[in-house]
Amino acid sequence: MDINTKVTIAGVELKNPVMTASGTFGSGMEFAALTDLNKLGAVTTKGVAIRPWPGNATPRIAETPSGMINAIGLQNAGLDTFLSRDLPFLEDYDTRVVVNVCGKSVEEYCEAVERLDKEKRVDLLEINISCPNVKEGGIAFGQDPRAAAEITRELRKRTTKPLIMKLSPNVTDITVMAKAVEAEGADAVSLINTLTGMKIDIRRRSFALANRTGGLSGPAIRPVAVRMVWQVAQAVKVPIIGMGGIACAEDALEFIMAGATAVSIGTASFHDPKTAEKTAQGIEQFMRENGVKDIHELIGCVR
Repeated sequence: MDINTKVTIAGVELKNPVMTASGTFGSGMEFAALTDLNKLGAVTTKGVAIRPWPGNATPRIAETPSGMINAIGLQNAGLDTFLSRDLPFLEDYDTRVVVNVCGKSVEEYCEAVERLDKEKRVDLLEINISCPNVKEGGIAFGQDPRAAAEITRELRKRTTKPLIMKLSPNVTDITVMAKAVEAEGADAVSLINTLTGMKIDIRRRSFALANRTGGLSGPAIRPVAVRMVWQVAQAVKVPIIGMGGIACAEDALEFIMAGATAVSIGTASFHDPKTAEKTAQGIEQFMRENGVKDIHELIGCVR
């Protein structure tokens, strides 16, 4: 039986619906010797800013039951290094490239996006709006629908590449955020980013992370993420990229059936670098075993 696993996001076709999650896969170079990048629908790079960011003080990672908390602080080498070192490496691979963009102001996002718009190897842009807006008292762009709408509107003017707005779950109603960015030209949304969490080191009687709080990821957050993807699927028409604790094909299929067109593998790659590749294979195997010829039969099938 011929199986179709191809999906399309804003006119960009992926060979299968499995991507990597930003911040967990480097820019692909770090994992290339451990898994076959050509077997993935897309590689999503670690967040890149117009200038290098040093990130937060250490310790920056702590294990939790069924997950981890991180407060890396979006450390990155900056756009110049990304364009000269990381992006050229991906030229030899037959997979889509999604570049995650971060910034501390609308102007920083816009400058980065304008430069990335000229790069042919960049297929889609994913905008991390969980960054703190330094000009507005530090609240994350993704926690205020007006700020999320404004940054989407400004970026839409500056690129013809598809814009994926990455939504934070740390809001009262994530559908409000999804509707706000859709209305201003977002081509897709990805969700969820990490949930804010904390761990206490009881022996040191102190915070486990230097930043005190961090982003909780891993299987612990998956039920929350599936619920939010389903809610957003009922609220917007643009494609959804689902993420949050996916560790196998069965997990990924939950998101797809909830309404996600594609999925991203994050924390699980630290445990097994081949998780994304195995997930793509597992989805195809599930389709064969269950007589599903086209992945679109499964997308949003749970009403």
